[in-house]
Amino acid sequence: MPWYLYIAIRHTFPKGKRLPFFTIMSVTGVVLGTMALVVVLSVFNGFGHAIREVVADTTGDLKVMNGRIFDDYDEKIDLLESSELVEAAAPSAFGVVMLQAGNRPIFPQVQGVDIDKERQIVPLDDYVKYGSLEELDDDSILISSGIANTLRLRVGEEVDVYTPLMIERLKQNEVLLPRLMRVAGIFETGFAKIDENTIITTLRTMQDLYGLEDGVHALKVKLKAGVDATYAAQELQTLVEPPFRVSTWLESNAEYLAIIQFEKRMMFFLLLIIVVVASFSIATSLFTSVVKKTREIGLFASMGATSRQIVACFVLQGFSVGLVGTVIGFGLSFAILSMRETITDTIFGMLGGKEQTMQFYFFSELPVHYVPSDLALIAVLTISIATLAGLVPAVKAGRLKPVEALRSE
Repeated sequence: MPWYLYIAIRHTFPKGKRLPFFTIMSVTGVVLGTMALVVVLSVFNGFGHAIREVVADTTGDLKVMNGRIFDDYDEKIDLLESSELVEAAAPSAFGVVMLQAGNRPIFPQVQGVDIDKERQIVPLDDYVKYGSLEELDDDSILISSGIANTLRLRVGEEVDVYTPLMIERLKQNEVLLPRLMRVAGIFETGFAKIDENTIITTLRTMQDLYGLEDGVHALKVKLKAGVDATYAAQELQTLVEPPFRVSTWLESNAEYLAIIQFEKRMMFFLLLIIVVVASFSIATSLFTSVVKKTREIGLFASMGATSRQIVACFVLQGFSVGLVGTVIGFGLSFAILSMRETITDTIFGMLGGKEQTMQFYFFSELPVHYVPSDLALIAVLTISIATLAGLVPAVKAGRLKPVEALRSE
């Protein structure tokens, strides 16, 4: 081990003695900055990653639409499934209805699906918490957990369903009565955007509610494992003729994902200030160390130490502080994130606002995802800033002349 590295370690972390105050404060600053960066970026990455997974699981990887109602969807499904990129395709119709239980109305999103085909796209059986998917027929519906809580509904109870088609019939002096439907099951996907306000019906029921006859609004497509959605969308677009358009789940949620990415970048730069502030503490402490150890520096120089070796001695002190602080910061960050649900429940329990916060981010729990490139960037920047903080006092130490340093009091 080079002597200047040994001296740097002994100055920063003296053996058999209590840690110097400057070491404790400098390491603490680096630890706090590292923790803030890792925790915040991992949570924001978690939101983006969870959106990608949940959207793909609940809506399919791709969607095929032409902006209008079309009824030749069987041909399109066969055409899509003939591609080696596609695992399965299923028809879908969607809209908005009014659901009323007693005197409590609500306006949920409604999806009409072909159950057998939909199961190949979405793991519906895994999402049904109460009731059974086998009980879903043309006279029943599946409701999300949010609707069940709002209307206080249970499996087997009945609700009235009002559709926009009723208004069209009134214009023709016809009266269309609301449709009485039974709750066949209650589902929960973990994606609050769906769980708060969605019902599922059979495709035939949805066609009747909206007067679609044999038409649908879109086709959901599930890709084979490992197939990139953007690439697949471009390839499948050549199979379907305009005005049909193949879009990815990313396009449907591009605005929301862009907001999360922007917030992540802003938080990264803002929290990096903590590390910069910690670097001033390191620089100040090392300046003090240079003053206190002036005679020692002179002694090293008189024994043949070069200016570069003396500079390296103090730069390595900043590096060691940054390295130790980063390692401890990463360890504490992972520990905190592993207990994130307990921590967030405690905070929300004291301050409230959990439901509103989770509704805004569309999730029922706090997601976390570790991106190796982000963790590497945090480590490199944190250690680099700490090392550079020791450069200025190190240069000052390296410029000291041996005779003047030895005569210093």
